[in-house]
Amino acid sequence: MVFGENRKGFFGRLQQRITDAVTRRPKVDEDLLEELEEILITSDIGMDTSTHIIERLREDVREQRISEPEDVEERISLIVRSLVDKGERLKMADAYPLIVLMIGVNGGGKTTTIAKLARRYKAQGRSVLLAAADTFRAAAADQLSVWADRVGVEVIRGAEGGDPSSVVFDSIKAAKARNIDVLICDTAGRLQNKRNLMSELEKMSKVIGREYPEAARENLLVLDATTGKNAVSQAKEFGTVADITGLVITKLDGTAKGGVAITVSDEFDLPVKFIGVGEKPDDLEPFDPASFAESIFEREAL
Repeated sequence: MVFGENRKGFFGRLQQRITDAVTRRPKVDEDLLEELEEILITSDIGMDTSTHIIERLREDVREQRISEPEDVEERISLIVRSLVDKGERLKMADAYPLIVLMIGVNGGGKTTTIAKLARRYKAQGRSVLLAAADTFRAAAADQLSVWADRVGVEVIRGAEGGDPSSVVFDSIKAAKARNIDVLICDTAGRLQNKRNLMSELEKMSKVIGREYPEAARENLLVLDATTGKNAVSQAKEFGTVADITGLVITKLDGTAKGGVAITVSDEFDLPVKFIGVGEKPDDLEPFDPASFAESIFEREAL
C-alpha cells in the first residue's frame, strides 16, 4: 500500500501533533493521555474510537510500565493496527461465481471503484460483467458504460427510471448464460436517509438470493474519506438493510481524513478491503493494516 502524498495530509498532521505532544512531556502521565485523546478526537477519528484507543493505551502503560513518552507513539500505532486488522475478512471471497453489490451515496467514487474492481478481476483472468442498476440517477448507466469500455467489460442496462431489481435479474440471467465469474452490480446512491433507496437495496438482495443462491456474495460499501463523520453515518444507515461484508475507502489522497478507516473498522467491526488513491483505473489497492498504522508515525526522510 502506497500512501505517498497522504503523508502531507491526514497522516502527516496527526503524526506531527502526537509527536509534539509526547516530546513536550518528560513522562507518561494522565495529562499526556488526555491530550492525546483530544488530538485523536479532533483528527476526525471519532470520540468513541478515540476513547477506545486511549483506554487501550492506558492499559498498556500500566501493564507494560511504559514510562518514556517516545514509546507511546509505537503503542498507538500498534493499537490502531489491531483495530483495522480484520484478518481473513480483509480478503475478497475467492469462490466463483461471485456477485459484488456496490453500495454508497452519489459522489463517493462508487462508479470509478466498480471500474477499478472490474479491471483487477480481469487482470486475474476472470470474466466480468457489470449491472447498471442505478436507474434513478440521470446518465448513471451512461457513465458506467464509459468506464466499462475503458476496462473492456460489458454492461447490462435497463430503462432510466426503471426497476433496479429487474436489471439485477436480467444481469444474473446473462451471467449464468455466459458463465461469468464476477458480476458487479451498481446501485442507486441518493442520500442514505431516503427510505425508498434502502427498500431498493433490500429488493436487490432478495433477487440475488433467490435467483443465484449458489453464487458467493460481497456487499461493499464505498465511503469517501473526505466526508469524515458523515461516512460513519452512512455505514450505520446502509448497515441496517445490507449485510455489508467490507468497505472501500476512496479519495484517500493528500487532503483526505484517513481517520474514517479507523472509526468505521472499530465502531462497526467492518474490514476495509480496498482503498482508492487516485483516478486512474489501477488506483485501487488492497488495504494493508500494518502499512496503514505504520504510516501514521513514519518519519519523512530529511
